[in-house]
Amino acid sequence: MTKKYPVEKFRNIGIIAHIDAGKTTTTERILYYTDMTYRIGSVDDGTTVTDWMEQERERGITIVSAAVTVFWQDHQINIIDTPGHIDFTAEVQRALRVLDGGVVVFDAVQGVEPQSETVWRQANRYDVSRICFINKMDKVGASYFASIDSIVNRLGAHPLPMQLPIGEESEFIGVVDLVEMKAIIWEDEDGKAPKETDIPPDLLNKAKDMRAQLMETVAETDDALTMKYLEGEEISKAELKAGIRKATIDNKLTPVFCGTSLKNKGVQPLLDAIVDYLPSPADMPPVEGIHPKTEEPLVRERTDEEPLAALVFKVVSDKFGRMSYFRVYSGVIEKGTVVFNPVKRKRERINKLIRVYADRREEVDALYAGDIGAIVGLKETFTGDTLCNEGKQIQLETITFPEPVIRVAIEPKTTADKDKLDEALQRLAEEDPTFKVNVDEDTGQLIISGMGELHLEILIDRMLREYNVGANVGKPRVSYRETVTKTVEDVEFEYVRQVGNKDIHGHVVLKIEPGQHGSGVIFLPLAPRNHIPDHYVPAIETGIREAAEGGVLLGYPMTDIRVTLVDGSYVEYESNEVGYKVAATMAFREGAEAAGPALLEPVMKVEVIVPEEHLGDVIGQMNQRRGDILGMEGRPGNAQSVRAIVPLIEMFGYATELRSATKGRGVFSMEFDHYDRVGQDVVNKMLGIL
Repeated sequence: MTKKYPVEKFRNIGIIAHIDAGKTTTTERILYYTDMTYRIGSVDDGTTVTDWMEQERERGITIVSAAVTVFWQDHQINIIDTPGHIDFTAEVQRALRVLDGGVVVFDAVQGVEPQSETVWRQANRYDVSRICFINKMDKVGASYFASIDSIVNRLGAHPLPMQLPIGEESEFIGVVDLVEMKAIIWEDEDGKAPKETDIPPDLLNKAKDMRAQLMETVAETDDALTMKYLEGEEISKAELKAGIRKATIDNKLTPVFCGTSLKNKGVQPLLDAIVDYLPSPADMPPVEGIHPKTEEPLVRERTDEEPLAALVFKVVSDKFGRMSYFRVYSGVIEKGTVVFNPVKRKRERINKLIRVYADRREEVDALYAGDIGAIVGLKETFTGDTLCNEGKQIQLETITFPEPVIRVAIEPKTTADKDKLDEALQRLAEEDPTFKVNVDEDTGQLIISGMGELHLEILIDRMLREYNVGANVGKPRVSYRETVTKTVEDVEFEYVRQVGNKDIHGHVVLKIEPGQHGSGVIFLPLAPRNHIPDHYVPAIETGIREAAEGGVLLGYPMTDIRVTLVDGSYVEYESNEVGYKVAATMAFREGAEAAGPALLEPVMKVEVIVPEEHLGDVIGQMNQRRGDILGMEGRPGNAQSVRAIVPLIEMFGYATELRSATKGRGVFSMEFDHYDRVGQDVVNKMLGIL
């Protein structure tokens, strides 16, 4: 087996941005100019390669991240086109976890938008190197420099302008390359043959000034270049490009390019920049993990010669079966071999290896360090699991996802639909870690939970179409949480029961107190070992965590709570796991009731963009919906952006109200921000207390 490209020639990148900034359109142009497609797909016409689901093509939005492989300048580029809508943030998160670099696309009129901030923060978390593409330069109100200013002001980033636009709005025809100091003009309609020419005389001085600023900025990031620059020595193009590459990989600078993907201008220089400035797997530090048994830290160099370390970041079920997307960090994974999943402690056979091309596939015999691909037919492996050699085990850091904030009740229409619904829910939950399914203990209803109304709408639509399920669906409801507001000490419960001829015993003493915001349920086992043997502590923790799944006020999951096991007792031949688990459950519930239980509601960060004349209406709407205005700023086209935080329950039906108040001209976006205490009057109303 020969490998076509060495690891230095790989680029694993994501196309990420706010909804409607042009990610999918940009990806389609990349496919076209790299000769992977022979016609340009259109989002509006529903003919794109990466938006291949029916729901995506109907709505003109990306819902699931799609992987494609292209080749440019003797490099292999694995691209993941991610969704822009905040409801599908998990898709972005898991893509960023396995990528080395990203292309962040901005709308040249709007600049940085809310989801741009979210994905930027996620990229920071995973230390992903980025370049920026200011798209839609042909639109009325487009501004390259205003967009760069918004990157500085709203993201706190260090953008490095690499180009100067030639022409504005409908007159935009090309760019000045500030490294090569040449103009690139797109004259043909499909943009296949850009023409290199001299810089237009009216832009020459501006270009020289910007290049001087570029050289100074890059020189500041490297000691050797700084010395050359200060001593007045010439910095060569090769040295300049190497300096830009190093600063980009180190996340000191973010190169910025521009164009209009829809009008086929600016994409080839973007491809060059992906190759020139974004990291290969070889540029990244060794991948870190732990030994699954001893938990000692382990590292793997990102080479084929190292033992296998791969991470599954996405699972998709379709007519061909279950397909697991994965990234190979080290080693080689080969068709026909057996690999080990240290998370599930299971062996898995690799029957079919796929190089993915959106919804099309190419079977391969092996995938190597740096590759992204898919395996068909893994039975026990899911999102966040590691694949490795059984004799050289390693467990990579898994992927954490936000908790769902909205839920609906669902029930099958007929008995025949029940099995179909169960299968559909199981498969969709396997695919999407932010989609949860549970049964309401009080009503017996089946409850599905997700990240927003659109998220659940898409999932329900898929159930009805892909799985032919007949189902009745309730109205969306908020997923509340419960917590405690005060500390209670020495919550004691002793469970003694005789079942048949066997005595069951468990005795625990707990301390329950409020935890830090966003901390979940923290369990601290501090009981003396001679009072409770170590091997019974996991049963106690299980009892506490299961009890916390249903709170004491309204049955919602509890969070932000610290539970300390301070004491207990052990009776030989009687104490067992069942007894300790029951005792812990009962003690927790008693303690939670005494610790001032409170209801928490999800609060959303909302941004509304409206024409100036409707600003007063929007502020009035926010106030009526218990919203707190965080700030306002002007936007192009005599519009205003209003930022606020608003309880999620108050945002139901807001889209219709906003359209009515602004004659259809207002738009809004929102994302989960935090959980906050619900006022006692609201709690009383929900409890049915007057």
